[in-house]
Amino acid sequence: MEILRDPREMRGWSREQGRAGLRLALVPTMGALHQGHLALVRLGRQLADAVVVSLFVNPTQFGPHEDFSRYPRSFEQDRRLVEAEGAAALYAPTAEAMYPSGFQTRIELPALGALLCGASRPGHFAGVATVVCKLLHQVTPQVAIFGEKDWQQLTIIRRLVTDLNLDVSIVGHPIVRETDGLAMSSRNVYLDATGRRAARALSRALRLARSLARPGFVTETLLDEVQALLANEPLAQIDYACCVQQHTLQNALQVDDDTRLLLAVRIQNTVRLIDNALLLGSAEGLSTLSS
Repeated sequence: MEILRDPREMRGWSREQGRAGLRLALVPTMGALHQGHLALVRLGRQLADAVVVSLFVNPTQFGPHEDFSRYPRSFEQDRRLVEAEGAAALYAPTAEAMYPSGFQTRIELPALGALLCGASRPGHFAGVATVVCKLLHQVTPQVAIFGEKDWQQLTIIRRLVTDLNLDVSIVGHPIVRETDGLAMSSRNVYLDATGRRAARALSRALRLARSLARPGFVTETLLDEVQALLANEPLAQIDYACCVQQHTLQNALQVDDDTRLLLAVRIQNTVRLIDNALLLGSAEGLSTLSS
């Protein structure tokens, strides 16, 4: 497996793969890899001839009081994991390489980026959109794979690719969950045993919502039940619980085939977790769990 550190080095390697007729998949990550990330690598190997995993803790998507400085970093462990999964290259640029002196360009999606997580994390999605656009230009993959846990991010990236006519397919991978239903996240390491038990309230809320949902069901009634369940967990503080049309993120007043419930909840007032589920149809990792 190649380890690449510089955008020019990355582009040169990518051109070599193109000359060899190889199809590339990109799996963008911020490291601290878990089985959810590795599932994206496995999917990439199914969809392409070679997989590039990027590892970059992007400073521009963190707010001034967020966890950039303490975000978990484990390069050697991450390197071993992706190599074992058969990745062809690990792209780990420095912040100086990604944002050289004088850098001032950013990409904003003002409508999609101001909703939901964007309301409490101003500037976050401009940072995400900018770094993803840079990675797509540097790696030039034919397909890029993102987890569906951050549904808003996935929606924004799809809009970005459409708006800028980028020649890449964006593929979402279903949420990978722990055996107790908690969505896998690098930030789960912040949870102590008590917080971990409290965090299960998110998947319980999603299961409750799916059990109530029927075509035409009024989402306000459903959200009342979801919020009551979350409020019953003393260590959980709701940031938002919203039913949206999954392709536009606009509020959904009644349940239909495109209605998705999105949650953001702080556990122990410090660990912010997100989760979501489609209300009708299958939802991997939720339907088989007991309450």
